[in-house]
Amino acid sequence: MEIRKETAGDYRAVLELHRQAFGQDNEARLVEALRRSTAFVPELSLVAENDSKIVGHILFTKVTIGEIGHESLALAPVAVVPKEQRQGIGSALIKKGLERAIELGFDSVVVLGHDSFYPRFGFMPANSWNITTEYDSPDSTFALELKQDALTGVSGQVRYPKEFAFVS
Repeated sequence: MEIRKETAGDYRAVLELHRQAFGQDNEARLVEALRRSTAFVPELSLVAENDSKIVGHILFTKVTIGEIGHESLALAPVAVVPKEQRQGIGSALIKKGLERAIELGFDSVVVLGHDSFYPRFGFMPANSWNITTEYDSPDSTFALELKQDALTGVSGQVRYPKEFAFVS
């Protein structure tokens, strides 16, 4: 399996992958909208390929936290084609994405997700820093410091790009 930066030639396959993985169009529409937004970081839109076929995708976009506007990243969405799920592809995408985020100088990431999955990558409940989201999901909101103490003194609500309305 190879993990690499998404290219324009991958767009159609990535959208179809999200439709298959989520069984709806919302996440695919979100990815399309985020690509056109100022929150988009092209180097953090990654695909996983097996035998020259795209089998996974992950996207990190810029968000801000709290009144001070601390710049962070949101991990969303991450998808793997159904027949390839539970084989480590999603985990590999997350690990590679976090490595890339560090290389690019980002210091933190937030994610809405399962409490049995994201802590294995070092994510902790975001309420540890008094960080919340507009989605009122404290039990499934996690944050990760990519640099030591990056979230010290940071609190408040995560401000997602308006494009995230596509998944509601």
